[in-house]
Parts: sequence; structure tokens; C-alpha cells
Amino acid sequence: MEHIRTGDAGEQAAAAHLKAAGYDILALKYRARTGEVDIVAKHGGTVVFAEVKTRRGGLYGTPAEAVTRRKQEKLMATALCFMKHHGLYDRPMRFDVIEVMLSGNVLKINHIENAFGR
Repeated sequence: MEHIRTGDAGEQAAAAHLKAAGYDILALKYRARTGEVDIVAKHGGTVVFAEVKTRRGGLYGTPAEAVTRRKQEKLMATALCFMKHHGLYDRPMRFDVIEVMLSGNVLKINHIENAFGR
């Protein structure tokens, strides 16, 4: 259960980071039959689908390394569901990864824009 609390804390920190950077949050934990996207935001005219990966240490590599090809495919399919459901066919979209590293009381965020766009 600790990993769930860690993940939730990371997602909250990532959402706050995006808001501070001028993004409009459209959805948190958007779910469709194809999967889940942690954060859906709008930045300018672009719809941004962000996968948040939170780690408390470097034992298992960087957080972004956990976004496998299979995870990317699920994110893309879920993003298409969101775009269709909200009638956003004409909007550009991109996929970001937000790494959140926690070490004691120190939190570090690395926002990777267009992390695996095609």
C-alpha cells in the first residue's frame, strides 16, 4: 500500500507542477476501457497526456524507464478515447512523462515533454 501512497503523492506534485507552469488540468486519472492516463492537460492549443512515475530511490532505474512500449501503446489508445469522447479531433496532442523523485523530504520533478510522440 505504500507504493499507492507514493504514486498518489507523485501525481499530486506533478499536477501542481503543471498548473504552476501554465497548464490547464482537464482530467486526473482518466480511465477508459483501454487503460488509464494519470493527467490530461491543455497547454496552449495542445492536449497533453502525462504519465507520472514516482520513485523513492534509483534502485530500479529512472522513473521514465518504467514507461515500456506496452505502456506507451495503452496510453496512446486511452488518449484517442479521450480525444473522441471530448470531440477534440482537431487538436494536436503529445505524450509527456513526469518523473517524480522523492528522497526524505526532498522532491524533484523532471518533466519530459513529447517523451514518446510519433
